[in-house]
Amino acid sequence: MHSREKILDAVKRNQPENTSLPAIPFFEQPFTDLAQKFSEVVQAIGGEVHPVSSYAQINTILKEEFGNKTIFTSAKELTELVDTGITYANAHAFADLELAVVEAHLAVAENGAVWVTEDLLQERALPFIAQHLALIIHPENIVPTMHDAYAKIGTLDYGFATFIAGPSKTADIEQSLVLGAHGPKSLLVFLLTK
Repeated sequence: MHSREKILDAVKRNQPENTSLPAIPFFEQPFTDLAQKFSEVVQAIGGEVHPVSSYAQINTILKEEFGNKTIFTSAKELTELVDTGITYANAHAFADLELAVVEAHLAVAENGAVWVTEDLLQERALPFIAQHLALIIHPENIVPTMHDAYAKIGTLDYGFATFIAGPSKTADIEQSLVLGAHGPKSLLVFLLTK
């Protein structure tokens, strides 16, 4: 037996006992209007919120704000926005992307986080590589707390998924706030009512 096999065998034999996860109680819903609380938090952390009733309204707002800049979206209803000249091959194709528009499954009122999974993206890097990010969420998919969010998503299987909250921010150099250092400079959230 080689050293590698000995080490792996020792690791297999010396596993800790399985323990069940603790029962975490759900608390009373702290907010009565989830969409309002979510909007307040997103604005407080530097994002913009646009209540809309159609993809046509989203299209109009994005055309006004971004004009003919490079835009990519995975939302089929917004394909007329996509006049990027980008031939998607891998994440490097998005290097000069101005705006990414992504639909989301879920949002959290208490912290403004939005849950995005790989099935809604064409590329994992998409929400982080663009200069600006727009997220589309239906108000009925807003939950009060992270506890509620994990109750919905905790048992599902994803190859890639992430919570996104606000534009990218850092202040680690001389405590000077910088937007867009590690991701999008701005975040727009569209609350799309059906």
